[in-house]
This record gives sequence, C-alpha cells and structure tokens, in this order.
Amino acid sequence: MFCSKKKSLEVERIVKANDREYNEKFLYKDNRIHTSKYNILTFLPINLFEQFQRVANAYFLFLLILQLIPEISSLTWFTTIVPLVLVVTMTAVKDATDDYFRHKSDNQVNNRQSEVLIDSKLQNEKWMNVKVGDIIKLENNQFVAADLLLLSSSEPHGLCYIETAELDGETNLKVRHALSVTSELGADISRLAKFDGIVVCEAPNNKLDKFTGVLSWKGSKHSLNNEKIILRGCVLRNTSWCFGMVIFAGPDTKLMQNSGKTKFKRTSIDRLMNTLVLWIFGFLICLGTILAIGNSIWENQVGDQFRTFLFWNEGEKNSVFSGFLTFWSYIIILNTVVPISLYVSVEVIRLGHSYFINWDRKMYYSRKATPAEARTTTLNEELGQIEYVFSDKTGTLTQNIMTFKKCSINGRIYGEVRDDLDQKTDMTKKKETVGFSVSPQADRTFQFFDHHLMESIELGDPKVHEFLRLLALCHTVMSEENSAGQLIYQVQSPDEGALVTAAKNLGFIFKSRTPETITIEELGTLVTYQLLAFLDFSNFRKRMSVIVRNPEGQIKLYSKGADTILFERLHPSNEDLLTLTSDHLSEFAGEGLRTLAIAYRDLDDKYFREWHKMLEDANTATDERDERIAGLYEEIERDLMLLGATAVEDKLQDGVIETVTSLSLANIKIWVLTGDKQETAINIGYACNMLTDDMNDVFIIAGNTAAEVREELRKAKENLFGQNRSFSNGHVVFEKKQSLELDSVVEETVTGDYALIINGHSLAHALESDVKNDLLELACMCKTVVCCRVTPLQKAQVVELVKKYRNAVTLAIGDGANDVSMIKSAHIGVGISGQEGLQAVLASDYSFAQFRYLQRLLLVHGRWSYVRMCKFLCYFFYKNFAFTLVHFWFGFFCGFSAQTVYDQWFITLFNIVYTSLPVLAMGIFDQIALDTSYWTVINHVFIWGSIATYFSILFTMHSNGIFGIFPNQFPFVGNARHSLTQKCIWLVILLTTVASVMPVVAFRFLKVDLFPTLSDQIRQWQKAQKKARPLRSRKPQTRRSSSRRSGYAFAHQEGYGELITSGKNMRVKNPPPVSGLEKTLYNSTSWIENLCKKTTDTVSSFSQDKTVKL
Repeated sequence: MFCSKKKSLEVERIVKANDREYNEKFLYKDNRIHTSKYNILTFLPINLFEQFQRVANAYFLFLLILQLIPEISSLTWFTTIVPLVLVVTMTAVKDATDDYFRHKSDNQVNNRQSEVLIDSKLQNEKWMNVKVGDIIKLENNQFVAADLLLLSSSEPHGLCYIETAELDGETNLKVRHALSVTSELGADISRLAKFDGIVVCEAPNNKLDKFTGVLSWKGSKHSLNNEKIILRGCVLRNTSWCFGMVIFAGPDTKLMQNSGKTKFKRTSIDRLMNTLVLWIFGFLICLGTILAIGNSIWENQVGDQFRTFLFWNEGEKNSVFSGFLTFWSYIIILNTVVPISLYVSVEVIRLGHSYFINWDRKMYYSRKATPAEARTTTLNEELGQIEYVFSDKTGTLTQNIMTFKKCSINGRIYGEVRDDLDQKTDMTKKKETVGFSVSPQADRTFQFFDHHLMESIELGDPKVHEFLRLLALCHTVMSEENSAGQLIYQVQSPDEGALVTAAKNLGFIFKSRTPETITIEELGTLVTYQLLAFLDFSNFRKRMSVIVRNPEGQIKLYSKGADTILFERLHPSNEDLLTLTSDHLSEFAGEGLRTLAIAYRDLDDKYFREWHKMLEDANTATDERDERIAGLYEEIERDLMLLGATAVEDKLQDGVIETVTSLSLANIKIWVLTGDKQETAINIGYACNMLTDDMNDVFIIAGNTAAEVREELRKAKENLFGQNRSFSNGHVVFEKKQSLELDSVVEETVTGDYALIINGHSLAHALESDVKNDLLELACMCKTVVCCRVTPLQKAQVVELVKKYRNAVTLAIGDGANDVSMIKSAHIGVGISGQEGLQAVLASDYSFAQFRYLQRLLLVHGRWSYVRMCKFLCYFFYKNFAFTLVHFWFGFFCGFSAQTVYDQWFITLFNIVYTSLPVLAMGIFDQIALDTSYWTVINHVFIWGSIATYFSILFTMHSNGIFGIFPNQFPFVGNARHSLTQKCIWLVILLTTVASVMPVVAFRFLKVDLFPTLSDQIRQWQKAQKKARPLRSRKPQTRRSSSRRSGYAFAHQEGYGELITSGKNMRVKNPPPVSGLEKTLYNSTSWIENLCKKTTDTVSSFSQDKTVKL
C-alpha cells in the first residue's frame, strides 16, 4: 500500500546506473507484470465475494436461508442448494480457467531471458528480475525488456534501428541514437560497469512520442529526449547489439501505461435480465401478498374448524401471523419464476456461441493458420447491437505494404494491362507478368503487367531513363547486402521502399551511399553521383529534392512530391504535359492509388555555387535560420521540368471495401482513429470508399487553439444544418447528459452524406467540456469520421464520449499497443492478430487475422446470438410462468396453505433436466436461416429426448426398487404406472398440448401473411425461385471518382536528409540481414463483383424499388 501511495505522488524519477541500493530507496516497481486477478490463497474468498455481489446469486442464497426455516418451508433445502452450487461452481471454474491463462501469459513474458550487467559481468536474468538502473545488452531481433536509455550500439555514432509494431502497428524502421558521451563506451564491459550516470526525468506516463530528462555524468549535464529512449515492446533490427540503462520497468513502462484498466463489460441482455429479475421479484411479492391475505382471511373464517385436528397451540391461533408465515412460504414456492438455472442456461448458450466463432472456417486465415478466437464468453449477443465501429488504420484496414502499380512518363501511362488489340482490360484477368531480365537484382515478388515499359527502357527512351534515375537517387533509403549477395533495402518510409524497389527491378539499382556520393547501377553499369545537397522532406514542403553531379559534370536537381506543390513550380513550357499528366493523376487517384509527381531541373555550375554559399551562411545563422533555409529551397526548386508521376497502392487488407460497404448498409457508422498524418488517412478513406466524391461536403478541423476549433465546428454545423438553426456558441458548459444526446428529429433533417476529419491537436481542444457538445453533434451527423494524429489516450476518450452521451453500443478494433486503451474502453474490443504484435489481442474480447472477418462476426454471429438469446429468454420465462402460476391457482383450492401441486423432485428437476434441452437447443442452434422452416435432427433429439427422459425418471422414482432404497424420499410406489393406464390422462395431455400450441401457430400464420418481415419476404422469394427459372441479375454500373488526392511519403519523418548527409547512419560493416522487409504482395479481388454476388442477387430481385448504394 505504501508503494502504491508513493507511486501516485511521483512527479519525477531519479535513477542511478549500476546502483540497485540507491534506486531501491525510491521503491520503484520491478520488471514483473501482473495481469491476473487471483492466486491460490485469494481465489476462493475473492471469487465467492464477486459472485454473491450479483443480485441473482444473493437472491437465491436468501431463499436457501428461508428454506432452512421449517415453519415456513414446504420444500426441502436441496431444491435450491443443488442448482446454486452448480452455478457457483461453473462460474468459479470458468474464472479460474481464465485466470490460469492470464498467469500462463504473465509467466511466459516474465521468464524471458535478458543479458544484464551485474558485478562487472554480463549475466542471464529473467525479465521479472530486471531492476531500474540496470544496464542491459540487447542483440539483433530481440524484444526490448524495459524502457531503456540507449547508451551505445554496434552502429557508428551510437545509432540503432527499432521496429515499433507492437506499440503503434507500424513495421517501418525507426532510428534511435545515443548521446555522443555514452556511445564512446561501446561494448567495453569494464567501462560500462563503471558508468554511474544519474538520470532525472519525467514520472511514468503513457505518452509514446515524448520523453524529457537530463543525464548527469562526470560533472556535465546532457538533455534527453524521445530519440534517446527505446521502449518496451520494440524489437531491435539491423543492429548487432546495443546497451541500454533501465529507466522504467514493468507497470511503469509506457507500453503498460497505455494498457489502461481492464473494465468489467456487461451486455444489454445482462442489464435487461437484472431489470426483469427485479420486476419479477416485485411481481412475486405481489402474488405472495395476495396469497398471504387470502390465508389470513381463510384462517379467520374457516381455519378455526381445522385447528383442533392440527394440534396447534393456543398462542399460534393468530390468522395475521399465519398469513405472515404463508407469505414467506409462497415466496419460496413461487421462486421458480426466476430459477437459478436461467443463469446456468445463459452461460451454456454463450459458451456454445463462442465455440461457433472459434470453429468458423470462414473466419480462419489459412496463410498464417490463425483462427478467430472468442476470448470472452459473455459478450456474444452484444455483437448484434453494434452502432459505432472505431478502427485503427495501419495494420487494421491496411497491410502497411506499398506496391508500385502504375506510372505516367512523358504523357504516357505504364502499368495498365492491355490485350492483343492494345485495348485496356481488367487487371484481375490472368496476364503474364513482365520479366526483368535487365536487372540481376530483380525482386521475384514484384509484379508488373505492362511490357511496354520494358520496351521503352530497352529502346533507350531518355525520359524513361531519367524518370527511373530519379527514383533511384531521390530518397532516404539505406542499402546493404546479405550473405547471399542480395541487396536489402532499409526503408524509413514504405512509400520510398516501393519506388526504389520498382526502379531496381526496372534496371536502375540503388547500390550504396556515403555522405558525399550515391552509387547506382544503370542497366548493368555502375555510376557514382556526387551528392551536393539534400533538400529534406517536411510536412509543410510536402516534397524532397536532391542535387547531384553526374560523371559528365552536369548538376541536376531531382525532386518528387505532392503534385499540387510541384505543379506550381514547373517551367511554363510544361503546360501541355502538365494537362496530360494531371488527367493521368486523376485517373490514378480515382482507383485509390497514392500519387506522386516527378520533376527535375538542370542547374548552372556558377548559379549552384552561389546558392550553396548562401545555404551554408543560412545554416550557420543564429536568427531566422529555418526561414532562410526554407527560402533558399524555394528559390532553387523552381522552373522544374516535369517527367511524370507515380502511382503506389497502399495495400488494403483483402475484403476491406466489401466489409465497410456491408457495415454501412447495416447502418453501422465507422470512425477511423489513427496516429498517421491527415493526408494518409484521407487517402485510405477514399480507398476504402468511406470517403467518396459523391459526398456533399468533407469538413476538416485543424485549428490550433480552442477558439479556432470552436469556430471551425460552428462553420461546419452551419453548412450541415443551414443558417436557420440556432447553435450553441460553445461557451456554456453542459453538465447534464441529456444536453449532449441528439434528437432523432435533427438527424432526419440532415440530407446527404458528410464526412468529418479532425487532427489530434484540434481533437484535444474539441474534447474539452465546452466544445465537445458541438463536436459530438457534428460527428454523429456525418457518415464518416476520421481522427488523425491521435494519441492512444485520445482514442479512448473519443470512444468514451460516444458511449456516455450517445448511449450506443460501440466496438473498437486495432492491432497495436496504441489501440489497447481504445479496445478496453469500448463495449466490444477486437484485436487483429498478425505480425504487428499481440498487445491488442491480449487486451481484446475477440481476435482474428483480417479486418474483413468483422462483417461475419457482427452480421452473422452477432445477430444470430442476439436473436437466439432473445428467443431463449421469451421461451424460458414462458415455461416458468406456466409452471409456477399453477401453485398460485392451486392456493385458492388448498386454503392458501402453501402446499405444492408437484412433488419436490419434479420441482427440482423441471428446469435442470426436463425442460433444459429444448430451450438450450433453440438458444444455441436456432438460425435466422431462410430455408429451415422444419425440424432438424437436433430438434428431434432434444424434444423427444426430453420427453423420454421425463418418463424414464418418472417410472424410476415410482418404482419398487427406488422405494426399497429410499423409502422416505420416494413413497409413491406404482403411482405413475397406474395413472398412465387411464385413457382420460392421455386425452388431457393431448388437449392441453393442442390448446397451448394452436394460438401460437395461428398467430404466426397471420403475422407472416399480413405483416411479413424481410426474412419472410426473402423466404417466399426463394420458394418462388425454385418453381420458376432464376432471373439473371445485372451488375450495377460503377463510377470511378475523379478527384485527385496527393499522397507523398505518408510514413516519412522529417530529418532523415540531415542524418544521411552527416554520415551518422553510414555503416562500417554489414549487420546480420533481416528477413521480411520485402513482403509478398497479393492482389485483392474486385469488391464490386463480390458485393454484387452477395447482395444484388438477393435484395434487388424481390425489392426492385430499392437500390443498394455501393
């Protein structure tokens, strides 16, 4: 307790290297993680305490206590204790099993090995034994054990490369570099053991992209930032080894801080059942009161005549007291209105539904042998009530794989598939790929179907050569050779990786670089270019350029960037080519490809020297340095000559478009919450058809202050609703929940489709109490919402906002550790299991390998589970009311004496055995299928099996044998055999069955005939189709959008140009190769064809007046 108190008060952290005694006085947590709830000693008391906090369990425990009082109980205690123990035991076993797997997962992580510097030598230690202040050695491809301050590495200048897939889902590499004073320590164990630096830094927090601190060592202080820190969950890549000092361990690491608190999730059915139990308990009290009053009246008027025979004492001859006792007696007898077997049955049904998800072959991803997994058994029916889906982008909607698809060079498109008559044909048809004989380093996974480009290269087209030369020179890629002599590209941006790989396959191979040169192989000839200047990328510039001198002495500027930016800087002589290339870019963008413009400029030697001198002066200036550099960049990047454009496909996961379309048809709103840039998110939105050119408007909120955000939201609402509506000006703080709930009438007044795009810094202001009303109102009116550059905490805040004020069922889906908070906050959390780590999966309620399986999870398993559970509850309450109310009517015939019609064994077994299987069969196996209007084998087995079981038990309990063993418990010898020989008994059974079934059958018949549901209409249509010849459905015409969206280097980070020209990332020797950087690409099938196949053939044929919007 003291430790936790200390933890909450921590405002800064002080850590001394190699000194555990010094650090222990601060009571920092060790590196052990705990996600389990119980241990062997605490399981039983804590679990029982949790279970009896449920109203139902406490209710049945109360009934059990009442049954132990002989004066009021006409039923023995075992009628309640048997099912109660059964329920508590089943729940305890389930909780213990879940916690066992949590323990197993914790132990697996805690027992990982790491090399720790202890007593001046490296020793293997378990992760859980690592302490704050320890120095750890990491090797290539190892997971990082804790949050470390990078001290030294095998790379020059203390650089190392990490993959942060488990943190943010991004597989592209990121660079971290050590302080120069610590990088000198190298791998010298003796010097590292003597390192006694003290770090003073921020307290543990969940900000993945921010770190502030100071290292004090040898009398000097050195500032620390995020570039010096390697976080737990990262993987060391392309670096032989590195040493780091533990700053945060275990629960204090940023990875665990982002995990959020595990919240107990309950479904709407659970809440409904609790409400029903309370209402039924109130109904039970009313029945008990009526019968108690009846007993008092009966005792007062008639009972006096019987008291002599019942040997009552004089003090007990009180009709009011008799009524009081009778009240509690009837509470016990009528308690079967809400039997405890209800909760057992619900858990069994949910377990069955969970296994259906696990066994679903259509949700099995064969490429990675990954099945879908229901990690919880209590939320299945909630899947059918989802209204909002919050999705991550990278790794969830996309594969984070960029593929070079097409290009436009000198006014001609390359990359289109053409037939023998040179007519454009469908890409999905089988077509022979281009053979890259010009490149010995060709990547076999790279596919290009247009042979005309290779012909132009072989014919020596100068524009094509210059285009490919630019792709091989203008980038920040680093190259290395593996042991087999194959080039491996280390890409900081997957966009650049796609372009450089394409140039390599087409004969222009980037070989190597130094701070002053770039070497490429042009169609088999090695050519070294002198790198004169590197004009780096920035979010504002949206372009990058290199200035090189070729072997002939010519100086050239090569530039690539957003077309809207480069087109403004072209020479006037490019007007005709600009028009043609612009049309090509529109065509590329209409296909959802990410476009990039390519241009160059020949520079005069004298002009360049003057410009370079001014650049050097600007770099050394103290005032307005950045502005002067930007101005010089602008000056030289003008009068460019246009070469063409590239089109790169940001590879969507298979089936994303069809899934988004289907969920939209189901009136489920999809919000994308991503840490990527706005431009990236917009392009993916268009690629997924969440954003279209048919939308009336796309609102972009990018204000930097609360006032700006408020004004932008106000203007957007004016455009959305019109000027005639009164708006809140945002200055009033709405305290009540109702103020943020939207009126359905308002929603109906909005016509057309709108989208909202908001940046993370704007979202921070919009989530403030005085603005979030406007944000929520606007967002909920839009068809699509995209939040860019958001932190993990903001993702969770957005989900909580919709949960709290819209009272809607939400689902969050993601694949990285940055999605964990969002996944835990939503009603349903779904983790994508793949190469991006397992943090999201471990925190999720359901997991599968592909986003497309979400459609089946919600629209099949979710809907079926919900309908099954609703039918089950109706069936269950119906049979129990019919069973229990017999005692109510019997009370009027037995003097309200709390006697039972049935024997105790029948009451005990009615719900557990006799009637359990039919309701379970319907709750587990009932389908909303269109062709199962008859009994299946399961129906026959369960219905007739239940009847057979009843008669078997009945004859057994009334047999001579059981009487001989238990004469007191089973005194009715031969009763069943003699009763069932009477014809009137069977006539009563038949009449009762017919009388009970006929009203239901008549009601269903009239309902289907007069008020058919959509399922009924489809079923009728299917029956008609079996008799008539099926009609051929015509595919709807698709329209490509025509707007152009520029998308340059979406994952690119500013500063890599300076890193390259400084030479800090140049290797002395090649580290071990890394496999998997060049991934196999797969072509996705046409979503139009799939959707038409699924929806048009069924819906359009019977409802010709309705159209399906794609």
